[in-house]
Amino acid sequence: MMDWSTVLISMKTASLSIFITFFLGLFAAWAIVKMKNEPIKMFLDGVFTLPLVLPPTVVGFFLLFIFGVRGPIGKFFIDFFAYKIAFSWPATVIAAIVMSFPLMYRSVRGAFEQVDYNLLDAGRTLGMSEWKIFWKVLFANSLPGIISGGILAYARGLGEFGATAMLAGNIAGQTRTLPLAVYSEVAAGNMGEAFNYVLVIVFIAFIAIFIMDYISIRKEKQWR
Repeated sequence: MMDWSTVLISMKTASLSIFITFFLGLFAAWAIVKMKNEPIKMFLDGVFTLPLVLPPTVVGFFLLFIFGVRGPIGKFFIDFFAYKIAFSWPATVIAAIVMSFPLMYRSVRGAFEQVDYNLLDAGRTLGMSEWKIFWKVLFANSLPGIISGGILAYARGLGEFGATAMLAGNIAGQTRTLPLAVYSEVAAGNMGEAFNYVLVIVFIAFIAIFIMDYISIRKEKQWR
């Protein structure tokens, strides 16, 4: 019988992580696009993109090093708040944020760079503040790419396995997400149960692809 708490944990993790990743990716991309110092820009771009190309278990190792009981942040939380981050539900969110952030960041940056920057200059000549230019000009003209990045990041957070296993573990009812449930059932030889979890993941992924395609079609129609 399918453990629906696993689905709930995955949905909660993906939902909270995309809320945080959305704004982190948005403002990180804006900061990089505006940056004039090319060496620093390239360095930061590499750091922001690194989780996308590293094996998830390697990312999980670094997260465990930082948020583990002996890590700088993990030890701080234990000493001052008596709370252990590693192998808790917040650890699943942290892993999902780190692994999905590059997709959001790269998508938003690409969308920003396609905007005609004469529109931004026009906003400045009209006396608009940089904050208003960002939201009313840059954000508005980049919206399809931003939404696509958000959907990709959500799907990535929902399907995260390696970093989550390293930092949060595989605790039933607490940190076991859908990918971890698939792994656990296969390891136990319960192929039928694993298949049920796989169906849920495939269904959610298909919905995400459908929404992305719908946005792309609408965008093409607007250009015609």
